Amino acid sequence: MSFWSGSVDSFGVDETGAMSNGASTAKSDPVEERWEAFHRWGPYGLLFIGCLAAAATADLVMSTADRWAALALAGGALLLQLCWGHLRRTRPGPSVAGAVYYFLRWSIAFALTWLNPFFAFYAVVGYFGAQAVLPRRLVRIGLFATAVIMAGSQSGGLPPKGSMGWVVFGAVLAINCVLLTVFSHLAAQEDERARVQIATIDELETTNARLQQALDENAALHAQLLLQAREAGVADERRRLAAEIHDTIAQGLAGIIAQLQVVTSSTDPDLVREHLASAQSLARHSLGEARRSVQNLSPLDLEHDALHKALKKTVAEWGTRHGVRADFTVTGTAVQLHDEIEATLLRIAQEALANASRHAHATRVGVTLSFMGDEVSLDVRDDGRGFDPLSLPARSGTGGFGLDGMRARAERIAGTVTVEAEPGHGTAVSARVPLVPHDH
Repeated sequence: MSFWSGSVDSFGVDETGAMSNGASTAKSDPVEERWEAFHRWGPYGLLFIGCLAAAATADLVMSTADRWAALALAGGALLLQLCWGHLRRTRPGPSVAGAVYYFLRWSIAFALTWLNPFFAFYAVVGYFGAQAVLPRRLVRIGLFATAVIMAGSQSGGLPPKGSMGWVVFGAVLAINCVLLTVFSHLAAQEDERARVQIATIDELETTNARLQQALDENAALHAQLLLQAREAGVADERRRLAAEIHDTIAQGLAGIIAQLQVVTSSTDPDLVREHLASAQSLARHSLGEARRSVQNLSPLDLEHDALHKALKKTVAEWGTRHGVRADFTVTGTAVQLHDEIEATLLRIAQEALANASRHAHATRVGVTLSFMGDEVSLDVRDDGRGFDPLSLPARSGTGGFGLDGMRARAERIAGTVTVEAEPGHGTAVSARVPLVPHDH
């Protein structure tokens, strides 16, 4: 490998004009395009320059026979280059045909330089792209042969004149060989760096492809998890609604039926009025529970108001409806929360107030919404009769689905619900959830 061939190969273009790696994008590289143009037209240009220089010095070093011989050899060189230009399109890369072309060109260049040293301008083309047309075992031979022509031209012409001429020729040839070795070593290092860079780029592309595949798989998994979470939320809501209907509406209807059965079998007017009044009361209560369940299913209060405003209205309406003093307080800086966070806290508050109206018999209820950095806290306290939390089963008739429902709602958004109660000393329900702002 020579300096010139190594440099050309490092650009990825050989003497055939083909791209070494077959990459379609490399064709647009302007450097490669210039080298391609040189390999196609360079031998013609160097032959023309050599002929001009030889013609200018013909009277000094050439006889008439030498001139006719040089003219014939130049014509042969031109014909050889034309034939190779056609053949290289069908046989790119190192081959026997390439070796024949290279050494025929070298023979013509050697003969022309023998006739006139200035034909070395044409001979120098042997340094370019030797590795592209010669099999590997012939590359060094071809480069050395070209160095012989160049050394002969640089030392005064071929053949050397006298002993001193041979000494000078040998010294110049040695210098050319040393330069070839040095440049070949540098070119080999450059080729190795290029190969390492290509391997690194290929590895990075593979890694990027795998990373993109992992990201796609992660996105698909995330979408699947969201779907599963949504389905789980729907299932939880169905279970909550079913349990609530069973604990309230269904039991109310069963009570109404029982009261009406007594009415149909009794002839006592006072007893009939009493049971009809009870049936009417149960019907009103069941209607209220049905409305509350629908409201919990779809919190209409949040359609036009933020959470703290919706809670303030809910607490005020609840207090008015039940004739109980109900206070609402906001601490911290109120911000609009994520829709799911607001809906969850509103439903927990409604559930806690419903439990207070059904079971606590309280005279005062306080609701506090606290914004604390990265957390939101909702506290509902009453001064009712309280209860022993440890004495209640997971789903008791006393608490219905309430406590479990509140905990399940909070857990779905990575929150918690704690209950503090003591018989005769009221109840406190506290829900803590992450503060996730509304995504605008």
